[in-house]
Amino acid sequence: MSASRVENFGVPWEESYGYVQAVKRGDTIYLAGQVANDGSEILGLAPLDQDGQVTDAGNMGQQMQQAYHNADVLLRRFGASMDDVVEETVYALDIDAAFAAAGPVRKAAYGREDPQVASTLVGVTRLAIPGQLVEVKMVARV
Repeated sequence: MSASRVENFGVPWEESYGYVQAVKRGDTIYLAGQVANDGSEILGLAPLDQDGQVTDAGNMGQQMQQAYHNADVLLRRFGASMDDVVEETVYALDIDAAFAAAGPVRKAAYGREDPQVASTLVGVTRLAIPGQLVEVKMVARV
């Protein structure tokens, strides 16, 4: 069995939930779902109604952009880049808002008009943090 290496950001939910942000095993890097954290808080949290439901997904692009930035930071710690990503899954509360933001954000993150990555966009009813709109999970090969 090949050795594993892990990376974290040191955010509170890593310890409370019990996970790492990324694991490298052999030539494969597995990234946990990346959110819009800046090291201490989630950026662009969506407004919630009295029942805790999102009332406006207008910050989808901002959250998505930060999630891709965080993925890039993690990949670089392993000597990899977004060019090494082979698969991604985007989990979103609002598919229409995610689809509208995903094209420009993903193309910028991958640095090309035709990102060479297998991608799946999944609509979900809830994510881990109230006001969180999107989470992006990736697999990279180096």
